[in-house]
Amino acid sequence: MKKVCALFAVYFSIGLLIAQDLRAPAYPLITHDPYFSIWSFTDQLNAAPTKHWTGKDQSLLGLIKVDGKTYRFLGDLGKEYNSIISSGDEKPFEAVYTETQPAGGWTNTGFNDAAWKKGMAPFGDNESTAKTLWKSHDIWMRRSFIWNGGDVNALFLKLLHDDNAEVYLNGEKIYSHTGWLSKYHYIPLPESAVKKLVKGKNMLAVHVANTAGGASLDVGIVREVKPPAGKIIMLAEQKKVTLNATQTIYEFSCGPVNLTLSFTSPLLLNDLNVLSRPVSYLSAAVVSNDGAKHDVELYFGASTALAVNTGSETVVASGYKSGNLNILKAGTKEQPVLQKKGDDLRIDWGYMYVAVPEKDRSVQYITPAKNAFNAFLSGTYRSNTPSTEGRQLMLNTVLPLGKTGIDTISKVIMLGYDDVYAVQYFGQNLPAWWKDGKNTSIEKELAKAYSDYNTIIRQCKAFNTSMYNDALKTGGEEYAQLCALAYRQSIAAHKLVKSPQGEMLFLSKENFSNGSINTVDVTYPSAPLYLMYNPDLLKGMLNGIFYYSESGKWTKPFAAHDLGTFPLANGQTYGEDMPVEEAGNMIILTAAIAKAEGNTNYAKKHWKTLSTWAGYLLKEGFDPVNQLCTDDFAGHIARNANLSVKAIVALGCYAMLADQLGEKTTAKQYKDSTAKMVEKWMKLANDGDHYSLTFENPGTWSQKYNLVWDKILELKLFPEAVYDKEIKYYLTKQNRYGLPLDSRKTYTKSDWILWTATLTDNAEDFTALVKPVYDYVNETPDRVPLSDWHETTNGKKVGFQARSVVGGYFIKLLADKFKK
Repeated sequence: MKKVCALFAVYFSIGLLIAQDLRAPAYPLITHDPYFSIWSFTDQLNAAPTKHWTGKDQSLLGLIKVDGKTYRFLGDLGKEYNSIISSGDEKPFEAVYTETQPAGGWTNTGFNDAAWKKGMAPFGDNESTAKTLWKSHDIWMRRSFIWNGGDVNALFLKLLHDDNAEVYLNGEKIYSHTGWLSKYHYIPLPESAVKKLVKGKNMLAVHVANTAGGASLDVGIVREVKPPAGKIIMLAEQKKVTLNATQTIYEFSCGPVNLTLSFTSPLLLNDLNVLSRPVSYLSAAVVSNDGAKHDVELYFGASTALAVNTGSETVVASGYKSGNLNILKAGTKEQPVLQKKGDDLRIDWGYMYVAVPEKDRSVQYITPAKNAFNAFLSGTYRSNTPSTEGRQLMLNTVLPLGKTGIDTISKVIMLGYDDVYAVQYFGQNLPAWWKDGKNTSIEKELAKAYSDYNTIIRQCKAFNTSMYNDALKTGGEEYAQLCALAYRQSIAAHKLVKSPQGEMLFLSKENFSNGSINTVDVTYPSAPLYLMYNPDLLKGMLNGIFYYSESGKWTKPFAAHDLGTFPLANGQTYGEDMPVEEAGNMIILTAAIAKAEGNTNYAKKHWKTLSTWAGYLLKEGFDPVNQLCTDDFAGHIARNANLSVKAIVALGCYAMLADQLGEKTTAKQYKDSTAKMVEKWMKLANDGDHYSLTFENPGTWSQKYNLVWDKILELKLFPEAVYDKEIKYYLTKQNRYGLPLDSRKTYTKSDWILWTATLTDNAEDFTALVKPVYDYVNETPDRVPLSDWHETTNGKKVGFQARSVVGGYFIKLLADKFKK
């Protein structure tokens, strides 16, 4: 079976000489947790505002003034709107509504709606954000407003709806859409709609049909604010961008000087104190490119959008000195700590911080966001940091560099976030790990981050290099680049805390899916990254699920799907169980921890629970009834051959653990059972040159990615001929951007492709399966943090983005590590 191939060795020997520059779908800038996560969605860092992973603007701004000429190198101000008729997220408004089909003419101003109910907007099914709960299939809403006349230019409908919507103004349809908007959209009002506005009373009427999933409705009218005319700002010329595991580095030409801008989020998995410290570095290095000296100033702005869920929230900002740092601070006035849960949400409690060394003679001041550039452009900026209250503010910092010549001048700015409390865990609010029981504060963390700066940067660079070279050696250039892109994204979809019982909790958010916290079938694909570099973090992903069962709060004989909806981990909120999926996941990952650590201590601690789950799988796992698996978007399916593989492998893992724990009788029982299951599986799933999607269903197929743990953990349950047959067949089924998930659709999951590729026994086949995934990442038209669910025919995102499951890309690295 073993083929000899020197391809990877060749890759490794010439290393960066053949490196290709991966065009990331989006570039990570600040990455710590699901709330403190800022990205560039464009190739050029100065082409658009920087954004939270959800797509909401969270502007970081950078200007450099060289001999009086100003260049923008970071971000943009973006568009600003003034409310004409406030939407409910800005100021809850009363409207009338019905959930039963109204009579004709309901969109007209004169319609009699006296029998309709009254409610405050926003409407929806999320109790933490909706003012009026709506959980039925349809809602019809009428909102009257007074128009006093005036400028009708640049008017927009501000709208959020889930799902299908129709909007009418004074009886005329002005908008319709099939599908949902995951965030507020600004839709230009057509000229015909503007003409319908009358002085006095007007009517907005909206119908939304909730076809599946969540439900929401909010509407208002806004006017775009035109930026004031001012001094000319030129764009710095971006020469290069380099993306490493812990850093994204940009190189610019700014007239006669060059600027290197480095974003470093020191997510070092072997140092939990640094990992959990919510501080990123933005470092700037400036040098003359013509040999002459030039007067240079740097400007950095951070929008208070980092500390709000919506731009309508009032913030309080101030500045102060702490030790040898000058600090700007901002947070919402209301401080609704842990009062919201859901997916498309940003944090609106806690405080953001911008800190710079006092010795750098920085000037810090606070302005409205729309005036952020003005003082710097005119040279009239002064330190001005008294407590300031308002909406959409900007924290501004200017660093004078003086005469810059051929000697590089470097400066560092730190951006931090103190969330006060990070998550709620079965009714108790928990602080982030860095706060746990320590005499600490964010000021001390900022000071420590600054004093450790040089050491941490060296550690980050060393890790970047070692991780890349290891991936290069094991999987080739394209594989190494995929791992580098996935690293920060996966980690930043988690929050690290300590449970009231003293256990580590590393809790994921199911980003851009349903917002669940600590989803087991998200932990499962994410696990290889953490098994590779710190298995304790994987324990932190399992501990809460074990506690849920062992505390008696979860009484079913299989593992829960999740612990709630982020950031509230108070018990499962997903509407349906995945019994075989989650029980299998938990047993397999516990066995993987034993393999990584070389002992069964963790399994022994939870043996009773594992035994309950194994007993369930022994009874129900081989031929699964109609149920969901981790690929729940594909729908329910019975007799799922890949899910059966998971159950068999999990039972093999349980037998292995039982043997290591000295329970020989139990080990033999389960080993004998899995042997019989494998034999039967091969008959029921056999379809000639491959194995089918479901048992006894010829003409179908699926990726059997769950087999990878049989190989990695050396369980030797399935004959290697099974791997060979499947891989040979898969290579005939690939499309331009990858191997489909199964025969039902042409979409795929890139994490599963990497797992499937790890079943190969040679570099050529591995590369053949990975190369289309690389091409997808490099060419997808969707400029968002990496989506793990994409269409193999055109490279478009089907759903999901910024999820932790891309940690599964590290499966090949893990497989090679376990072989040593």
